[in-house]
Order: sequence, then structure tokens, then C-alpha cells
Amino acid sequence: MEKPWLKFYDDGVPHTLDLPDITVPDYLRLAADRFPGHTATVFLGARLTYKQLLEKVQRLATALKSLGIKKGDRVAIILPNCPQIVIAYYATLWLGGVTVLTNPLYVERELEHQWGDAGVNVVITLDLLFPKVEAVCQKLNLQNIIVTGVQDYLPAVKKLLLPIELRRQGKWVSVPYHNRQVLALKDLVSRKYALHPPVDLTPDDLASLQYTGGTTGLPKGAMLTHRNLTASVAQIRSFLLQGHTEGDDKAIVILPIFHVYGTVIMNLGMHIAATLVLLPRFEVSSLVNAIKTEHPTFFLGVPALYVAVLKYPEIDKIDMTSIKVCFSGGAPLPVEIIERFEGRTHARIAEAYGMTEAASVTHVNPRQGLRKYGTVGIPTTGTDSKIVDIEDGVTELDVNEPGELLIKGPQVMTGYWQRPEDTAQTLTDGWLHTGDIATMDEDGYFTIVDRKKDMILSAGYNVYPREVEEVLYTHPGVEHAAVIGVPHKVRGERITAYIQLKEGKSATAAEIRQFCKEQLADYKVPRRVVFKDKLPISLAGKVLRRILREEASAKSKAD
Repeated sequence: MEKPWLKFYDDGVPHTLDLPDITVPDYLRLAADRFPGHTATVFLGARLTYKQLLEKVQRLATALKSLGIKKGDRVAIILPNCPQIVIAYYATLWLGGVTVLTNPLYVERELEHQWGDAGVNVVITLDLLFPKVEAVCQKLNLQNIIVTGVQDYLPAVKKLLLPIELRRQGKWVSVPYHNRQVLALKDLVSRKYALHPPVDLTPDDLASLQYTGGTTGLPKGAMLTHRNLTASVAQIRSFLLQGHTEGDDKAIVILPIFHVYGTVIMNLGMHIAATLVLLPRFEVSSLVNAIKTEHPTFFLGVPALYVAVLKYPEIDKIDMTSIKVCFSGGAPLPVEIIERFEGRTHARIAEAYGMTEAASVTHVNPRQGLRKYGTVGIPTTGTDSKIVDIEDGVTELDVNEPGELLIKGPQVMTGYWQRPEDTAQTLTDGWLHTGDIATMDEDGYFTIVDRKKDMILSAGYNVYPREVEEVLYTHPGVEHAAVIGVPHKVRGERITAYIQLKEGKSATAAEIRQFCKEQLADYKVPRRVVFKDKLPISLAGKVLRRILREEASAKSKAD
């Protein structure tokens, strides 16, 4: 197959990918060997060197082994961005375990599905999340919970003050560490026992179950091997980091590490011995302060982050020129925002496209060469891509003809955990069927134009209408419900719920949203609720989302 995009690779970017036999924990081991005193993480003022980080990873790995965790066992990690999530992730892989990174915003129903499906053996969590985690662990008969607090890795003064402030706010959670099955992470990594050496791993061993809805339905575990993850890191490095010297970079990590986008930022940082500036939540003041005080060289985000920074009061007075690499994914970035941000940093933003099933990035606009606004760019090194007929999924289409986007490369998952039928539908002859409708122009630049399925992309998160609708249908007043994504300049899409109430029943938009908040993570909750006397129903009894989207589009144009 002809690859027209190769001629648009920047000078020095290889056309083929040469992958060494390396596994993910090798990144940390090699960085600690070469840069032991270099700062690995910065967290609210506290710093860990690579030597300190490696030691904590080895100690936690040894503790996990003492709990019976062995190669292939699944370890659930439900933490915000903090040193502990890095320690837990690499300790699990050090033992040959499989990470199950979990969104801290998930409610009990969501946790029970994910951890039950993965068959996790132990959970590593935050003290503030302990009540819901404990409840789920009891349902699943999970024996061990390892608990940490944000304060555990804060500077001395903040470590003392935070618990006091949490108690004042009524947010403090008392964890029953006297229970032998509830263990303190800080105690485990401080024990002086013989450190467990890394197990014998191969690149083809399973490293992570990264949960995603795929193109539709309940979340499934994308099986990502060490080769998948290291290939993704190698592709990004070869495509965007030409000329960067190891140990010189500093990356803002505000995108959640539990998401595949955040995971690849962490792993890329370890690979190049960068300093990771960890921000536990999206708070623009903290982000801007980190830019001002830490002088990062990397800024990797979603459109909402770029917009928030530019809207920050007196942002023009802050020097942002330390930033050399900008990366945006998750949704199209308006040209106006690109130009304004680049004007502040003098660094070009590389717009990209990726999927959980492909361990993150598959397409990106060149850092120096031809950039086409509105496209997701060209396939990364070692990635093949094509557009096929939507109906047969095989016939390759001509340039500028819309069809389904297919991807092949070493970063593509091996399949869905314990779901052979879903795997067979998604992977054929090594090609990943993305479910996205796209076009490829004569230069090999790809543009996403629609979705084969009804997935909503809101603020960088995948939201699946069916899951939200299933919750809505449990409301006693709802007769019919449909959820769609309505285009939004900042969020990408705004989750909008259309409700037809049962005869004689009443409800308000606020009540519906509160009902959803009790059963769904916040980013899945509809931002807008529209009541209609009748929803469009097909002969098969299904609500026609297509008609609702057309109505929303017409209203938007009229407004």
C-alpha cells in the first residue's frame, strides 16, 4: 500500500520503527542508573529523585509479593496524579503484574463492573476514596486494600496542615489500619527488607488492562502488552522529540494518569528521564503556577486546558517560553486558540489522534513540516492506516472518500480481555477498526468527520450514551431517554439528555442531573437535560438519536 504521508515526515524522523526488546519498568531502571540524583517527580513542592523513586518502587513490589501477588495478577490502582500512582504502577509491572488503572471519579457500580471483570487481586487507593473502595472490595471478596494519602508525599509543613484542613472541611476519612487486610502504603515502602529483583519479563507479556467502551457498550479491558506501550512511547519520541537530550525535559502532568493519554506521558517521561510535574486535579490556577515556577518544556493537553490557560487573568504577564513541545488531542483545537497559545510560547502545537486500543497516539501533525488545520495529521512512525468502506469493512476507498478509519502497528492492543467476539469484530488481520469515520487526502493527512457509533467525546473523555441511558431508565419518572453529544467549543461535545416523562410524572432538569450524579462519574453526567412530549421512536421501539442530533444541529445553526 502506498504511504503518501512519509514524504511529510520531518527531517530525522525515521520511516520505520526499530523497537528494542525492552519492557516498561526498564524505563525507570535505566533512568535511575544514568540520572540517580535527577528529579523524577514534583508534587505540590515535594520532590523525589530517580534513585528515591526506584527504591520506593522496589520496596512496594517486594511488599506486593509478600501479599501473594505474582506475574499476571491484576492490581487495581485508583489514585489521582501524585507520586504514589507512579510508584504503584511501576511496582506492579516490576513484579510482572498487570495494572488496572481506574478513574477515582467512578461510583461503586462502575468499580464493581471493572474490577470484577478484570479479576483484580489487590487495590491501591487514596484514603479519601476508602469508603466506596471498601464497599466494592467486600462485594468482590477482595482481601487486601493498600491505602495512601495525598499528605504522605507532601513537604513537611503541608503534610501537617492538610489533615487539619480536611478535618475542618469534614472530608477526613479515618482508615482502619488495624485491620490486617488494610495496609498503609507509606509503611510498606519504608520497611527494610531484601528488595525483590524485577521478574523475567518479555515485551509480549501483558502490562495493562486499560478499560474503554471500545466503539460501544460497557467498558472492556483493552489488553496492552509491554511492546504496545513501549512502541507508543518510541513513536512519540521519534516523531516529536528530535534533538531532545535525556534528562533535560520537564513535563506538566495534569491529564489523569489513569487515562491512556496520561499513562503514555508518564512512560515517555520515564524513558527520557524527564521531571514529571504532577498536578492532582484540573485547577487552572495550579496549572499556571506550575508553568510559572517549574518552567516546563512539555505541555500536553486537551483543548479545554489550552482555553483555560489563555483565559487565566493576567496570563500575558507570565513567561511561557520554556515550553518547547505542545501536544493536543481528544477533540479539534480551534485555530484561534492554536495561534494565541503559540504566540505565548513560540512552540508549535501538534494536533493528534489516538485510541485506548492503540495505546494512545496513532496520528499527529508534524512538529516542523506541513501542518493542516482541522486534520489529525499523518500516521506516526511504524503505523499504517487506511480508509475502508463502512458496510463491508474491507474495500479501500479513494482519497477524500469518507469511510471507517483502520490502523495497524506495534502499538495496537492484542484484544479485549475475555471478550473474543468483541476482539474478532475490532481486530482483523492486525487491523484495528476504530469505529470513526474519516477521510484521507492526497498527502496522507487524515480528518475525522463522524463516528460510526454514537460515542460522545466530552472534555477529552469517552462517554457512551447507552450507559447513561441505562441509568436514566431507572428513574421512576422516565418513559424514554436518549443521550447525544452536541458540539461545544470548549468541551468538544456537551452531553445532552432528551427525556420523555411517564404520564402523570414530573421532574426537573436539576433532579435528573442529581439522579445521574449518584450513579455516574461526573464527566458522564448530562450537562443539559431537554424534556419533550414525545421522543422519535423507530418501529423497533428504539429512540432515534439521529433525528435528535439533526434537531440539535438545526437549532444550533438558527441560534
